[in-house]
Amino acid sequence: MIISRTPFRVSFFGGGTDYNGWFQDHNGAVLATTIDKYCYITCRYLPPFFEHKSRIIYSVMEHVKESIDEINHPSVRECLRFLRINEGVEIHHDGDLPARTGLGSSSAFTVGLLNSLYALKGQMVSKERLAKEAIHVEQSMIKENVGCQDQMQAAHGGFNLIEFGGSNHLRVVPMTLPAEKMERLQDHLMLFFSGFSRNASTIAKAQIDNIPQKKVELSRMHEMVHEAVEVLNGNDLLKFGRLLDESWKLKRTLSDKISSPYIDELYATAFKNGAIGGKLLGAGGGGFVLFFAEPSRQPKIRQALKNLLEVPFKFENLGTQVIVYQP
Repeated sequence: MIISRTPFRVSFFGGGTDYNGWFQDHNGAVLATTIDKYCYITCRYLPPFFEHKSRIIYSVMEHVKESIDEINHPSVRECLRFLRINEGVEIHHDGDLPARTGLGSSSAFTVGLLNSLYALKGQMVSKERLAKEAIHVEQSMIKENVGCQDQMQAAHGGFNLIEFGGSNHLRVVPMTLPAEKMERLQDHLMLFFSGFSRNASTIAKAQIDNIPQKKVELSRMHEMVHEAVEVLNGNDLLKFGRLLDESWKLKRTLSDKISSPYIDELYATAFKNGAIGGKLLGAGGGGFVLFFAEPSRQPKIRQALKNLLEVPFKFENLGTQVIVYQP
């Protein structure tokens, strides 16, 4: 029995510059952190006592009689194919938070599954390799419209600056901030579930198609990543929130599918009650909304958004791990 634990992520700046359509010709960067909410993957070789060869359990249960081709779950199917695992397996997924909500859950699943399957084969591979292979599986094998930040964050963990394109492609630079400053930043963040999920790949495709017309906006969003790092190295943390607000206003212009009247209303309500900055996480369209507000103002925001589920969280630094190894 193998069990892996892989964190979800919260992205602050640079989302959209991690798509191939952008960083092939321009530099991209993302500032993001993983959080203490996880995807758990349990897997084992399935004994040959059943009518089915493999069993895949997530929101549905798949019983696979013979071939990998029969598997409906795209990440499971392609990860097994990529690692050339032809034996019967049982794979079980559990998540702390719902899928398709802007926290990089799909990539956390792929990274965690690769980690588990390598362990099942008795192999240890680096976090960098897990991330790059997850990118290959999602982009080249599944043909998803995804960037490269989620896989890097899920594999490495921590609060990172990740660079894309050029000689620094897929370079992870950990943010070496004092613990007190990290705690202050955490204390200024609030995470709410908007109440509905969405298909990130569909929304991302519209954004990717618009890249040629959005070079000015994406260049500015790339600049903001480095401005945010400077803010974190300084003494005025509130600038981080104001920069978040500027970045969100820019991001929502990249495609008409990113925001909605409902999300705009949530954002306006939070600002009316004391928020300084915020953003819809992930590709857009729904999922989780992050707000930046001084701790003294948060009770008022919480009351104004009392119909939404708030999810307390902390930053985490470990990335994907095999937490049970009993081959």
